[in-house]
Amino acid sequence: MIKKLFIGVLVCFAFSTAMADEGMWLPSLIKERIKDMRSMGFKLKAEDIFSSDKPSLKDAVVQFGGGCTGEFVSDQGLLLTNHHCGYGSIQKLSSVEHDYLTYGYWAQSLEEELPVPGLTVTLLVGMEDVTDKLAAGTSKEDIIAEAQKGGEYRAEVVPMYYGNQHYLFVYQRYRDVRLVGAPPSSIGKFGGDTDNWVWPRHTGDFSIFRVYAGKDNKPADYSKENVPYRPKRHFKISTKGVQEGDFTMIYGFPGNTQEYVISDAVEYVANVSNPMKIALRTQRLDIISAAQQKDPAVRIAYAAKHASIANSWKKWQGESLGLGRLKTADKKRAQEEQFVQWAADKPQYVALLDSMHKAYESVIPHYFARELFNESVGAIEAYSIAVHLGNTAAKIESGEADAADLEKRQTALLNNYNKDIDRDIAVCLLQEFVSRMPKERIPESLLVGIDSCGGVEEYVDRIYSATKLLGGTALTKELVQSDTLTSFVRMFIPIAKAARAYAYRNISNVPEIEQWYRPYMKALREWQSGRAFYPDANFTLRVAYGTVTGYENADGEYHTHLTTLDGIIAKDNPEIYDYDIPQELRDVYARKDFGRWAVDVNGRRSVPVCFQASNHTSGGNSGSPVINAKGELVGINFDRTWRSTMSDIEFDPSICRNISVDIRYVLFVMDKIGKTKYLFEELGL
Repeated sequence: MIKKLFIGVLVCFAFSTAMADEGMWLPSLIKERIKDMRSMGFKLKAEDIFSSDKPSLKDAVVQFGGGCTGEFVSDQGLLLTNHHCGYGSIQKLSSVEHDYLTYGYWAQSLEEELPVPGLTVTLLVGMEDVTDKLAAGTSKEDIIAEAQKGGEYRAEVVPMYYGNQHYLFVYQRYRDVRLVGAPPSSIGKFGGDTDNWVWPRHTGDFSIFRVYAGKDNKPADYSKENVPYRPKRHFKISTKGVQEGDFTMIYGFPGNTQEYVISDAVEYVANVSNPMKIALRTQRLDIISAAQQKDPAVRIAYAAKHASIANSWKKWQGESLGLGRLKTADKKRAQEEQFVQWAADKPQYVALLDSMHKAYESVIPHYFARELFNESVGAIEAYSIAVHLGNTAAKIESGEADAADLEKRQTALLNNYNKDIDRDIAVCLLQEFVSRMPKERIPESLLVGIDSCGGVEEYVDRIYSATKLLGGTALTKELVQSDTLTSFVRMFIPIAKAARAYAYRNISNVPEIEQWYRPYMKALREWQSGRAFYPDANFTLRVAYGTVTGYENADGEYHTHLTTLDGIIAKDNPEIYDYDIPQELRDVYARKDFGRWAVDVNGRRSVPVCFQASNHTSGGNSGSPVINAKGELVGINFDRTWRSTMSDIEFDPSICRNISVDIRYVLFVMDKIGKTKYLFEELGL
């Protein structure tokens, strides 16, 4: 059945050569890019990257958890990904007594590998262009049902180019995934939020997991009887390293780009959406950081929350700066003027941009209200807790759940929850909601309640002191439904429903706007027939390629492609959590005990740590394998430079760089810190 899926993968659009380094290409169509790749030094064939009837590199790549990438590096299901991708799993297994976030974890045998409840990895089994099938009248549901026949696979039909093409993707999801190794956070998250999105970078952003399966090698729930999964293909590790100008390829699941949007979308992102989200998240981060500094238990409990909030917060800052520096909105407007001239004698396109501008004007107030609600009221943990408990209470009333389910739900929701921190956040975010939201959208009962209490802070105090949902009380359906916090949630039901109506990945994906992008994309390809168009990222498997290279960060300031252990030692500071490296690493450096991992850099011996290249990446590419011209693993992608974050909207080849941890540093840490002898034997090293 799966082989049949690959038959008929058609190249519907013949694209010309794209600018080197830019693009996120569908692997099934990589033959269209292979000539360009080989001109840059790639040694393999297109069939080595993606094949329908034999193992290929795509079989060594997985979607890790819900939003990252990982790669197999052994025939026993050993998997590498980023430390920040495994962070939530590491936290889930951590406690004050077993603080794997701070001190790391290194299994010394298969028996010591730790099961991670709820963690999954997903493999792409097949993909097929189903555009013609849909046009012929076959329903999306029928296509998916056929692909999922037998229950072994999960399938989805995904639009490309705003619906001008549709692809069927078929996946197999493995449910028994175990933690094998993780460096201390002062290695795996070295530099913390300060160094996030910047270069030079010295972060050992990796973690090690293993996928287990039933004895038939198929997905299975966790069991002691499960055995390591045997992948069809895994990456061979190269310890030769990288040099300036070397070919690199990224294979992963990038999440979201908007390369073809018009000026209205760019201006909304840069001037309206990002500034609001940055301001609100700054306040949340300040409150959490202050609490973490006071209490180690809070530091652990809120570590993943802080990282999650901060990642996008800093990305949006760089994105807005980059869009401004490139004058992206002005470029889009100039292109639109040229498009209008081209479309003047084409009835099907002549009024297209007018319709798009009007659609944005109509949608922006609603989409902004949705984003503001999500970043303010919706970001208050107590609000979310009350929503979930209310849903469970409703299920009890309908007979779908019982009192035990309510207790389990409450226990899960209050895990790693601090009422005092959340209360302080609620005061700030509710104030922002009231001051930023148009008055006609604010619930009248909220304004009355705030006024009666004498202010937002007093109003929040009244709710938090009266509620029974945040611990200390055994809950019943009746108590949940009558609670003060539940009453608070109820007043937001209209605005929450309105927000859900605009719950799309980007403003351009709102149907009132997106309906115009389908003909616009068609028109663009007619107008710019010499341009190579790649579909926007949407968490489907893609190939990106480029070269190892530095860049000119500013006038007279050139950033080279490689960092080393020397830079870690220079930043080391025991008084700062994110820069306090393990004493063992200091001792190794003092002894110059670098072993086989040392290289000569500018006349000195050190260990390579990170390198940068010109691959086009986005969120979701975290953990992606970085391979050399021979298809060997040389690094693990984990970030972009701060000045590159606008590449989701405009890619600038002169400055857009992805950042990867050098595989030699991964192996160095495994060797000198983890002492994972059994893994080196498994890897043949």
